[in-house]
Amino acid sequence: MTELPLLLFGPLLRRAEPELIRLQLATSKAINPRLELSGVELYQRVDMCRLGEHLYLYSLTLTPVSGTFVSDTAIAYQLFDGLERIDLNAFCYSGQASPSLLIPQQLHSVLHGSCRNPHHYSDDALVQADELLARSMEQGSETQRPQLLLLSGDQVYADDVAGPMLMAIHQLIAKLGIYTESSPLLAVSEQVVDELYQRADLLPKTPWQKLSKWHSGYWLRKDEPHFSSIKSANHLIHFEEFIALYLLSFSAACWQLVDFARLELASEHPQHAQFSAEREHLCKFAASQTQVARLLAHTSTLMIFDDHDVTDDWNLTANWEQAVYTHGASRGIICNAMLAYALFQGWGNTDAKQEWPFFSLLNSALRDNHWHLKDVYKPLLHYDYWHYELPTVPKVVVLDTRTHRWRNEQDFNEPSGLLDWERLLELESALEGCDKVLLVSAAPVFGVKSIEAIQALFTLCGKPLMVDCENWMAHEGSAKKLLDIFRRMETPEETIILSGDVHYSFCFSVKARFGERDNRIWQLTASGIKNEFPRKLINFLDKLDSILYSPRSPLNMFTKRWQMKVDKHDTTTGPQKHLVSKAAISLIELEQGELSRYRLLHSDGSCTEYELD
Repeated sequence: MTELPLLLFGPLLRRAEPELIRLQLATSKAINPRLELSGVELYQRVDMCRLGEHLYLYSLTLTPVSGTFVSDTAIAYQLFDGLERIDLNAFCYSGQASPSLLIPQQLHSVLHGSCRNPHHYSDDALVQADELLARSMEQGSETQRPQLLLLSGDQVYADDVAGPMLMAIHQLIAKLGIYTESSPLLAVSEQVVDELYQRADLLPKTPWQKLSKWHSGYWLRKDEPHFSSIKSANHLIHFEEFIALYLLSFSAACWQLVDFARLELASEHPQHAQFSAEREHLCKFAASQTQVARLLAHTSTLMIFDDHDVTDDWNLTANWEQAVYTHGASRGIICNAMLAYALFQGWGNTDAKQEWPFFSLLNSALRDNHWHLKDVYKPLLHYDYWHYELPTVPKVVVLDTRTHRWRNEQDFNEPSGLLDWERLLELESALEGCDKVLLVSAAPVFGVKSIEAIQALFTLCGKPLMVDCENWMAHEGSAKKLLDIFRRMETPEETIILSGDVHYSFCFSVKARFGERDNRIWQLTASGIKNEFPRKLINFLDKLDSILYSPRSPLNMFTKRWQMKVDKHDTTTGPQKHLVSKAAISLIELEQGELSRYRLLHSDGSCTEYELD
């Protein structure tokens, strides 16, 4: 067997604040990890989960011995295995002897994006974020250095998996000896090539005999799939698959273990052309991950899930939840995805006060080199603290809009609200006393009205899953309460909402027409990092929206947010005026907590800037 690299994943810098730093890494053998910060005495706690014969995941929590860590200043760090220094040269920028981290406090430069699909034809926009950081390093300018990277959903695509990616996942599972589940959720072939592009047929369905007589499937005698993704041909199922997906999504080293020559599909296979195109895009993605890994080793990165991190339309309606969570295999697939999220995304967001049960639960679930996960699923589904805050200036408030849904009690087929009443009250409390705040919501709070109207029409026809009806205005109760929050006296003077999900980008500013306070709300939507909406279609929808919902249009009176004045901001460059469909990471620049500049750094190196006046 070829010797494996020591570092398989990371170092990945996660939550960083004056009292606490979190950092993750994975290795191919057991080590005694120790981090040293230049000129800083610290305590260190290490949590370890062994995920495979050659896969150890380490989570490091650092706290200062006295006082606090210095903020907004670069701190060089070194990683050791006991007393032996681990080589991190691959993560260093030009002229650096070691990587450095920065603890954000007074925010002035924030990167934000969402929707990163490895096999999409666009390049990875995180490379542009790395090059931005490289330029600031060369200039020796800490004021130009991005302080924070916020990823607001769909960091991985567990439901939309390319054929060659599924083969690469299984290569990595074999190479690292990633532990498998004791009892597979579904009967699948031992050879992954035999089930390429066929997994949708294996996923659970509700038999037509059990459907309501109001459901068209009952009369057509057609079973109803539990998973509604139209791209579920290679949907991930097993826990080990989700682990490998995360490694390949955030690691350059793991791609070195993939033999691309073995990623082949017979020419007579009906999906051969699709497979070849996906393989080409994955090759480009893999080649760029060295730069992405370098960025993540230097920049505090906070994340939150959206649907594709688990599956498309996750918890969209009460009917969807009822079908999925009452079926053993479907529930297991959802839990496997959530458990992988907990390990690779969720833990790094948590503060010092948050209890984190999943390391001990996972360690107890590993017996005889197999996962026995049924006892983990219940506490996982009942875990209540995926949302979080970061005590920067302005404060960062990140919403969990997936597991606290406000279900429609009258019609289980109607879209659920993105936050229930209890969480909306928590949000109201979190915003009180803040002059300025960065609010992260996976789906835009203030979206494109014409698109939301189309989604409402499909919902009226009983097909909310067909158009991904994920908008705040789709549920009467949550929409009204949220808009009331934004119109109260205690609302911050400046609220900057960062969203993704939709695969296009835009900049709106919002003010209450009859509010008690003259506050300003920005809706900054950046999507996707490696994904795009069809450009001709988005241009048509942009024009349609400008016609139907112009400032003087009476149709505005029929929207739930008619009491809010929404202004679209134009781009200063490029052919697309308001809605931009071009892979990008966004750069938000602040002065004294207020938005001063908003740009999209596109994956091809170009830039789009929005007028803010």
